[in-house]
Amino acid sequence: MSERALFSLHFFTGTREEAVERALALLRERRGACVVTPNPEIVLRAEKEPALREALQDAALCLPDGVGLVWASRLAGKPLKNRIPGVDFAGLLMERLAREGGSVFLLGAKPGVAALAAQKLQERCVGLHVCGARHGYFSPREEEELLREIASCRPDLLLVCLGSPRQELWMRAHAEDTNAGLLIGLGGALDVMSGSVPRAPLRWQRAGLEWLYRLLHEPRRIARVWRLPGIFHLALKERNGRNDCDEG
Repeated sequence: MSERALFSLHFFTGTREEAVERALALLRERRGACVVTPNPEIVLRAEKEPALREALQDAALCLPDGVGLVWASRLAGKPLKNRIPGVDFAGLLMERLAREGGSVFLLGAKPGVAALAAQKLQERCVGLHVCGARHGYFSPREEEELLREIASCRPDLLLVCLGSPRQELWMRAHAEDTNAGLLIGLGGALDVMSGSVPRAPLRWQRAGLEWLYRLLHEPRRIARVWRLPGIFHLALKERNGRNDCDEG
């Protein structure tokens, strides 16, 4: 598998289609492999939180979600070829599963959102079986019941949309308990799939400005955006560290 070591992680460097093929191979092994989709914000958080960093490192597939990672990788001297947005990757994967009559369980978002996403997905991906949909507001006491429900469904795919770092830590702790073929941490993807949150127009996506589109529609995200230049500081540290090693 084509990977690149960057920011203590191992990012997949192929295309979206190649990532889907790799994910399908993992899914067919039915060992509860995990896919993570870190963006710059998650990478920066992982630098400070060992548990999150370890969960990302343990994943079977690590996809670079966010144009900022691609820009930072170039600055670090370890360029990533492609940005692979998690929601696009999952969409392609579910289209493939639909052809095979595969199943998916949706977990996360506010009450009602997962059910709406399930309805939209079954309209868009004819043949895909949504075997369950639960919101992400469950207590530790309710978790055991939730795991039993998911395990009884034996989904081919489990979308875990609990936000980071909760989703990555949850997948690492419970992947084997779910009986799922493959788990993917996807943040707010169910909001997009349900139509609750609009996706940036294609021209914005192609220009790498999806983050700006979201900021314009959700000004409260400004605090998060202010932290993102930290990824370029991290990239410079990575570049300098690599150069020091090369000189040594």
